[in-house]
Amino acid sequence: MISNIQHPNLVELIGCCVDDNHRILVYEYLENNSLASVLLGSRSKYIALDWPKRAAICLGTASGIAFLHYEAVPRIVHRDIKASNILLDGDFHPKIGDFGLAKLFPDNVTHLSTRVAGTVGYLAPEYALLGQLTKKADVYSFGVLILEIVSGKSSTKAAFGVELMLLVEWTWKLKQEERLLDIVDPELTEYPEDEVLRFIKVALFCTQASAHQRPTMNQVVHMLSKDVHLNDKLLTEAGVYKGYRRTSSELTSSSLKTKGKQSMEPSSSTNIVSSHSITEMLPR
Repeated sequence: MISNIQHPNLVELIGCCVDDNHRILVYEYLENNSLASVLLGSRSKYIALDWPKRAAICLGTASGIAFLHYEAVPRIVHRDIKASNILLDGDFHPKIGDFGLAKLFPDNVTHLSTRVAGTVGYLAPEYALLGQLTKKADVYSFGVLILEIVSGKSSTKAAFGVELMLLVEWTWKLKQEERLLDIVDPELTEYPEDEVLRFIKVALFCTQASAHQRPTMNQVVHMLSKDVHLNDKLLTEAGVYKGYRRTSSELTSSSLKTKGKQSMEPSSSTNIVSSHSITEMLPR
């Protein structure tokens, strides 16, 4: 099915090989590895990305997700939008990869009740806690991705302030203090302030606690590609799901935070694989 779904911002499946129990998928070669490696990884793999490249990565990724949601047949919810699944070609054009967790999403349903899967730091809170999957789960994850691209900081590794806030929480706090540009990556020495502010606000619209308040991905593409006025007075507080490293008897613990303070220790590569378990996954 994936081989029949083609878009400039989706990784192209070239072919496959099945030999007894061995199964190999062959994808197009993407010279610049993943966004996680280039922007958020070790200094040895770091590549300086100026603002035009970062903005193009945001817009291209949004276009790819919008295609999956509204043009692909059948419709698809990716479920694992994150920096390590955004691959970059030789010109740093983004391509969404890894459809291992993707779900088909018929037009005639409002949500799917399903086993929770994805990566802590990117999970929409209503999906992580209730297992109710909608397209808005991808919208939330994409909002987190925008914040990572703008800030150069990982949502799964970094913690901010004495409260050890997640990236989304920290951004919301800066919004309340009217200091949103404080999130911008120090490596970005030149950037258009108005455009960067618009991208950050789009991320905040995408990560609102209420899924119904989040825009669709088609709307997100419009908001990113056009110099539109965003009424941030309409923004409601960001939703945050926090996963914890705990003993097996405590693995069912989780939290949905939209108000107040809560201490936590962020985990670097924690993937939720069910509503009751957290498993460490190797880098992809």
